[in-house]
Amino acid sequence: MGQSMTTRGEDYAQWYNDLVLKSGMAEYAAVRGCMVIKPYGYAIWEAMKDVLDRRFKETGHVNAAFPLLIPKSFFSKEAAHVEGFAKECAVVTHYRLKNDGQGGIVVDPEAKLEEELIIRPTSETLMWNAYKGWIQSYRDLPLLINQWANVMRWEMRTRLFLRTAEFYWQEGHTAHATAAEAVEESVKMLNVYAEFMEGTLAIPVIKGVKSESERFAGAVDTYTVEALMQDGKALQMGTSHFLGQNFARAFDVTFLNKEGERDLVWGTSWGVSTRMMGALIMVHSDDEGLVLPPKLAPIQAVLIPIAKGKEDNADLMAAVEAMAAELRRRGIRVKVDDDDTKRPGWKFAEHELRGVPVRLAMGGRDLENGTMEVARRDERSKETLPLTQVADRVEALMSEIQTNLFERARRYRDGNIQRVENFDQFQEVLELGGFVYAHWDGTAETEAAIKEKTKATIRCIPMDGQELDADGAGVCVLSGKPSARRVLFARAY
Repeated sequence: MGQSMTTRGEDYAQWYNDLVLKSGMAEYAAVRGCMVIKPYGYAIWEAMKDVLDRRFKETGHVNAAFPLLIPKSFFSKEAAHVEGFAKECAVVTHYRLKNDGQGGIVVDPEAKLEEELIIRPTSETLMWNAYKGWIQSYRDLPLLINQWANVMRWEMRTRLFLRTAEFYWQEGHTAHATAAEAVEESVKMLNVYAEFMEGTLAIPVIKGVKSESERFAGAVDTYTVEALMQDGKALQMGTSHFLGQNFARAFDVTFLNKEGERDLVWGTSWGVSTRMMGALIMVHSDDEGLVLPPKLAPIQAVLIPIAKGKEDNADLMAAVEAMAAELRRRGIRVKVDDDDTKRPGWKFAEHELRGVPVRLAMGGRDLENGTMEVARRDERSKETLPLTQVADRVEALMSEIQTNLFERARRYRDGNIQRVENFDQFQEVLELGGFVYAHWDGTAETEAAIKEKTKATIRCIPMDGQELDADGAGVCVLSGKPSARRVLFARAY
């Protein structure tokens, strides 16, 4: 096929890059740090969007759309927010080009904007400015808005899907009458994310709270879902933020409460992005290509007829098409690959590279015997079954493969959470990869010192009920000072 890839063992980063490009998920754009999501990759993203959008609406949220450009003055209203994003902002200063008289194009200096505009890195400021006119009394609350959009953060070190200057995401921005309601919303949406990632992406996650230094700029608390990639690095999969009254205060968003008094509203924001595409690749895939969970695979089953001559082609194609029709009737996304310009082996490798969960093959002898070969991508195993059993088996494999991918990833994750008692153990385990479960004294100074010494960060302070043995109080692995509980450290993307 001419599709040879670097293996994970040779160079994990290069393997990832090769796989994104060669599987047809995305490619580099002409704009530095940006990407083109190709149809196959976009179909996966659309499947993610469909599931999430349905879940958002089930929890009472509605979609809206806000401008791409934000007045620069809006950013100065929330100090922590602007400080957090200032180094990543792309700024629009002019609105016209002109011919330079020498065959070139230059910016027209006379077309300078009165106020510079920021290409949105996130939309809190623009949306809270609008909310001021939308919210008058407690009857207008809660306000539950979501936006599907592209944003821009001028990243210096980029990697397809994981970190690009422009990326696609959803951003929820909600307003509430009380702090308790806003916190409840933040946790509820984190749980929506976790259920989606485990049930649809087949990626096990750990839910937790970020340390103060890792919080979203402008948030009171940031909740996160963290996953472990095959190279032992962590990935922040999504976040949900309790904003307190910070943005309401900055944009003077008040309401008349039930007691007839005017009060500031309480806010949240939450989002996941195309970064999940990178996680999907890095958690499940192998040296032969993508491995996709059936719930997200654009093609769930591919049927490949193997005809030796034109004389048996018609009967063979009739049998293959009949099987495809039966699978479609059962709701399975099917492709019949009857391209006679490609050899069967090339087709097998191509669909393996693209992560199709189930491959069905039928040749002349299968036609005579009334059988079909059924191969599953996750285990790279195959079996030959009577035609009467194939549709049932393929249908069963959809849930079987989905479950297997999740359990396999969970076994890997759980096998790479190591408890340590001192800093020597901390450094030793960190070099092996995975989550390091260690005591921390709760100070930003110790957190910064550990990061400087090891490049590891606190991924989260795990939330209760996740079968992580916190074993109560102890002493910090670095400072030796008292620690209330263990937290999760890792090197991360």
